[in-house]
Amino acid sequence: MSTFPEKQAIISGIGISQIGRRTGIPGIDLTRESSDAAIADAGLEAHDIDGIATMGDTPLEEVAASLAIEPEFTGGGFDTAGLLSPLASAFVAVAEGRARHVLVYRTVLMMGGSIIDRTPDREERSGPNLMADSPTLLANHAYAAPNWLGMHCNRHMHLYGTTKEQLGWLAVESRRKAALNPRAVYKEPYTLEDYMNARPVSSPFGLFDCDVPVDGSIAFVVSHTDYAKDCPGKPVRVEAIGGSPGKGGWYARPDFPKMCSVDAAAQMWSRTDLKPKDIETAQLYDGFTFITFAWLEALGLCGDGESGPFIEGGQRIALDGELPLNTYGGQLSAGRMHGYWLVHEACVQLRGEGGARQIPEQPRVAVAASGGGPFAGCMLLTGG
Repeated sequence: MSTFPEKQAIISGIGISQIGRRTGIPGIDLTRESSDAAIADAGLEAHDIDGIATMGDTPLEEVAASLAIEPEFTGGGFDTAGLLSPLASAFVAVAEGRARHVLVYRTVLMMGGSIIDRTPDREERSGPNLMADSPTLLANHAYAAPNWLGMHCNRHMHLYGTTKEQLGWLAVESRRKAALNPRAVYKEPYTLEDYMNARPVSSPFGLFDCDVPVDGSIAFVVSHTDYAKDCPGKPVRVEAIGGSPGKGGWYARPDFPKMCSVDAAAQMWSRTDLKPKDIETAQLYDGFTFITFAWLEALGLCGDGESGPFIEGGQRIALDGELPLNTYGGQLSAGRMHGYWLVHEACVQLRGEGGARQIPEQPRVAVAASGGGPFAGCMLLTGG
């Protein structure tokens, strides 16, 4: 097998800021908190950082000025790895020698939500291709993501008998894990009955099917594998990445209700000798419960239509189950960090630093996957 650039990259440092709702904390402060932590975790100083990549919200130039660095490499925005494109660009940058250590951050504010796009063809990628069918959706009164993903979920229910109760088991189990995570914004447990009685949002989704907006920041330091021997912590190795350019919009697929996650997963598996059976924990996007179901099937962790029965009851996805899933509580309870908390948690579990939520048998292979509908990115990570 040929060598792919991501195999020359490690995640040498991770950092996370305080997470909360309507904190009023400026984005630059949250970004500095996570970035300082990631840089220190990597055993580096700010002056060692020679690259920065971000999806937003805090402008890259503001962060560089705050750290007093002049990066040789900058990147960000949507590319073929969707929300994870800044991380993917950092992997390539260190592999090609364009940077030694790249700081990658994602900062979100509940009243923000912007995306900084530095890709040369950003209008082609994030405009017509991502939302090519928006006029049709809007004309049919499908105004927002709960409507769009709801149509995918309803179709899956029709084809395979997936039930709302099965969606609920993901939400209930996610809240159970969030109770073990000090940074999660919602920790109070609820029952399947509570889930079923929650106010409706867009059929079949109710309140607990939807992720939780927060203020917060997560940062990583991406380094070349050569740095692994000098890294004071526990570097996480990048085995493979996959993504989809998101062409065609939300529903213009012949295999609807499948999404671009199918294409991203296929690309990732083509870049490694590992197989779905090798994955020991999965951190999968849960902007809505059904997106996690779609990722389980796209990654080959379940067959088509089998994700509902797999999740039902919660035992298989528990910390001591056959596939510990979204071990920090996910975006459904811990907070929506646009997929970056998923990658952070994969690193935490691979490093054995999960505390009360650590998987009993420390995993060696993890998958993190982000996005749904017309854009998707995923990566395989391995410990040490």
